[in-house]
Amino acid sequence: MPFFHPNREAKNWFATMLDYNKRGWASSLFTLRGTMVHEIGGRVLMSFVWSICVVATHQLFVPLPLDATMHSLVGVALGLLLVFRTNASYDRFWEGRRQWGSIINESRNLGRAARAYLEAAPDLKQELVVWTCAFPHAAKNYLRGTSGVGAMTPKLPPPDAEIISKVGNAPLAVCLRISQVLVRARDRGLISDYVMMTIDHNVQLLIDYYGSCERIYKTPLPFIYVVHLRRALVLYCYTLPFALVGSFGWWAIFATLLISYTFYGIEEIGVEIENPFGLDPSDLPMEGFCDTIERDLREISALPGPTILASAHSTPEAANGATNSQSNANLADSSY
Repeated sequence: MPFFHPNREAKNWFATMLDYNKRGWASSLFTLRGTMVHEIGGRVLMSFVWSICVVATHQLFVPLPLDATMHSLVGVALGLLLVFRTNASYDRFWEGRRQWGSIINESRNLGRAARAYLEAAPDLKQELVVWTCAFPHAAKNYLRGTSGVGAMTPKLPPPDAEIISKVGNAPLAVCLRISQVLVRARDRGLISDYVMMTIDHNVQLLIDYYGSCERIYKTPLPFIYVVHLRRALVLYCYTLPFALVGSFGWWAIFATLLISYTFYGIEEIGVEIENPFGLDPSDLPMEGFCDTIERDLREISALPGPTILASAHSTPEAANGATNSQSNANLADSSY
């Protein structure tokens, strides 16, 4: 089962990736939006209350010291586990970003091919562009645990839109429609078999990139690793007051608060970016990716055709330039 929960994530009011000023320290220090305070607040508070009980018992009733050396050695091992957890999650995040960048590029290639090869058939050109724009929407919804093509639904033929909304793998169905458009263009004699296979290779790449995202979406980190890390983290934070109270006294409460916030926060960062396809402020802005593809394909479809470009170069100035170039070429030939 995928570890993305659409019902929980849909309630998250952070709908897009958070844009921030990388040099704005003040805004980074005092903002709550996009941080993990909401997620780790309860855990940190429990560690804080527990440290109060331990320190108060030690100071007022029975001494409860623990050897700090042993606790320090455990802290080193725990730090290594947390670093590995965060690095593994960031690798998944960056891999997802790379695959979506490739989806954008291949979508542009399909739009370019539709504009260049299907100009004589506006209906097929428009259909290919619309289905190409529908693909990122289908992939986005699939990676978020929903179906359909979202905002592209009104732009599709109603029967096709209904079919796409009901299939289990909408991105694959959209790619099938793109390939079918290419086959019809081949049957009309607009493109050759070789050109059709070349363009269809872009469709195959879309499936490959989407499949890589699906692998990230459906494969969380191994359960045994996550369980052991969290158990070790809880044991460390709850035994921390015993190791600090002998040296820090009442200040061990605040030291436990600071260390617990740091360690729980590092673990939560790994959780937040492990699945980069959700609706959290640190997830990938897939809505923006879809808008980029749709905008670029719309622009390339509206570019002037070869006839208009040829007429633009047939001005008197261009003709004079061509005459001068021919004269210079003849002069160069006569000089040998």
